[in-house]
Amino acid sequence: MSDYRKYLRNQTLPGMSEMETDMMKGLPIPAIEKPFPEDAALIDLPSHEECRATSRMSLADAIANRQSRRLFSDEMLELRELAFLLWATQGVRGFIRNGLVTLRNVPSGGGMHPFETYVSAHRVDGLAPGLYRYLAIEHKLLPLFGERLDLPRRLTAAANGQPYVGKGAAVFVWAVRPYRTEYRYGDDSLKDILISVGHICQNLYLACEAAGLGTCATVAYEQDQLDRLLGVDGYDEIPLYLAPVGRVTSDAPQP
Repeated sequence: MSDYRKYLRNQTLPGMSEMETDMMKGLPIPAIEKPFPEDAALIDLPSHEECRATSRMSLADAIANRQSRRLFSDEMLELRELAFLLWATQGVRGFIRNGLVTLRNVPSGGGMHPFETYVSAHRVDGLAPGLYRYLAIEHKLLPLFGERLDLPRRLTAAANGQPYVGKGAAVFVWAVRPYRTEYRYGDDSLKDILISVGHICQNLYLACEAAGLGTCATVAYEQDQLDRLLGVDGYDEIPLYLAPVGRVTSDAPQP
């Protein structure tokens, strides 16, 4: 039962000088984000400045009010609100190291930011239902699959039948490209990857509170089902965390 605890320990520190990572070997750094077709019909999102105006409360109030919320109404999200949540969780502020590393609104070891953000849009005003990938550098959405896939039902099934997941107006799924972190940290990448996705999701919680929305993240899902739904291989890219977002039905205590 306790064997997993070895993964909580840094596997090579101290003694990092004995570890030769691909960065130390001088190999090329992996791309910041997955490539996409040059002729892809990307969807523009409201600007970062417009997004920031979505916040309705102070950071202190957002922290004080934050809770997991599973009761969503059938109301639509505004595209501006979705863009605000994407900006809060993966927004790019700038570039360093000759444009090979990004500075973002969340921390990540060495600035490697190994995550891709997928959005299953169910009820977003001005956005056709379907699966999208957020292109953080471009601040745009890349359409992947349409509503014919019955995404709410499939996400609910993948999330072990938890009904609130499919009832969100949109569902965020964060998938890691491990080599982006392994390139720099080798065998010590696991903790950084898991901590980094926690940073991302906490920003989603706080941004939702600030925008008058709700979310409840979960790691209870069937890995193979979620891999297939996103169209990833589950090895070079692995979904780790998902969180539905929507308008809450009332101010009543959430389950």
